[in-house]
Amino acid sequence: MNKLIIDAANENIFLMIIFDNNIYSVSHENSKTNYEKLMILINNFLTSKDLKIDDLSSIYVNRGPGSFAGIRNSLSITKAIHLAQKIDYYCYSFQDFKDLDKIKYENIPDLCHKFKVKKNLIKPIYIS
Repeated sequence: MNKLIIDAANENIFLMIIFDNNIYSVSHENSKTNYEKLMILINNFLTSKDLKIDDLSSIYVNRGPGSFAGIRNSLSITKAIHLAQKIDYYCYSFQDFKDLDKIKYENIPDLCHKFKVKKNLIKPIYIS
């Protein structure tokens, strides 16, 4: 199962791929330019690991709280991928994982399952 984790709600745009017991990550500056080319950043990251969008089995995207532009763009791209490729997604928030001190991105898929984060449901949390 190949998983993509997207977090554009925080200081940096963070991407992680988990596949074949390997974990790869990359981060980019949190800027308007990078938000506008987020899909290009994702494609380039996947390509660098010899993967394509349709190789993914699920996507995990941070729904906030955080940057409005980052959350909006990452959720829009995730929803578009779902509609085009039928890849399930999970919109998590670190607030969903109650009573955990230190959360590692590679644990997010298991935490979503453990805390029953619903798939294909978007409920963003923006900082006003």
